[in-house]
Amino acid sequence: MHPDLHRYSCQIALPGFSEAIQQRLSDAKVLIVGAGGLGCPAAQYLASSGVGTLGIADYDTVSLSNLHRQILYDPDDVGKHKALIACERLLRQNPEIEIIPYVDKITSVNVLQVIDDYDIIVDGTDNFETRYLINDACVLLGKPLVYGAIYQYEGQVAVWNMPNEDGTRTPNYRDLYPEVDATQIPNCSVGGVIPTLAGIIGSMQANEVIKYITQTGELLAGKVLIFDAQSMQSRIIRIGSTTKTNITVLQPTAEVSVITQTDLQKGLDDNSIQLIDVRTLQEHDLHDIGGEHIPLDELEENLDLLQLEKTVVFYCATGKRSGEAVKLVNKLAPQIKALSLENGIGA
Repeated sequence: MHPDLHRYSCQIALPGFSEAIQQRLSDAKVLIVGAGGLGCPAAQYLASSGVGTLGIADYDTVSLSNLHRQILYDPDDVGKHKALIACERLLRQNPEIEIIPYVDKITSVNVLQVIDDYDIIVDGTDNFETRYLINDACVLLGKPLVYGAIYQYEGQVAVWNMPNEDGTRTPNYRDLYPEVDATQIPNCSVGGVIPTLAGIIGSMQANEVIKYITQTGELLAGKVLIFDAQSMQSRIIRIGSTTKTNITVLQPTAEVSVITQTDLQKGLDDNSIQLIDVRTLQEHDLHDIGGEHIPLDELEENLDLLQLEKTVVFYCATGKRSGEAVKLVNKLAPQIKALSLENGIGA
């Protein structure tokens, strides 16, 4: 065995594996979008297995509440760019591969350019707008997409948009969820998640990528694996062999206007701002910075409480849910000026 391959000797020893198959991993280019609970373990195993080029896309920074499940980071990383820290740690793990960070937010303007150079994409995102955007971009460019999602004690894994022999494609995310109201589905910071589940699902995603590159095993194409961390049971739901969607264009990414903490204080001092907390009741009771409380899932039915003569500022823990609130108001009540508190009260 060539000395450079000694690091991979245990996987090369697998039945059906070989140095030639290891070379496929070395030649492969994989993009992970989202360096969080799913992206961290997926990236670690893909880096350690010898994927030649690994892209890490995440515009967010590390926060203290990330650390229980985002295992590439430590307390000293709080406030730093996830993509940059992740790439630094992964290069220590395997300096023989190329790792490329992307710190700009993935939007409808840049998504096609970012993913075009990669063979397969891993979805490690935690917001629905980006998830749909990546899905649609992969469909348009003919890229396979490895999907993962976690919530509380349950996780899901699937492989979207694989080519069939007749020229069609297997189902994609929109075949499973044509449209989802993101305001009705909490993320991990709201509904919670057991940290080990992130490691399990992220590892499963890495496993699907390795299977795809090495052309071994049976991919989760046209199927969704659902895993229950409490019972340690899983089941596979078959959703068909061919997509029934017709994606021809990307939906423009909705822009969210934000306000800094300094400008918020000025607006509160001159009484030109209506401040609204869109977190859950439990979060609000634990700590708040004033204003009214309208949980995000109750906002649509309470739009009449928003004051037209003032600038409405929504806030939450990180700025994600308040951003969804701004999008909802822009859509249903565009006459109201709505802003999101930048980075939330966690900052």
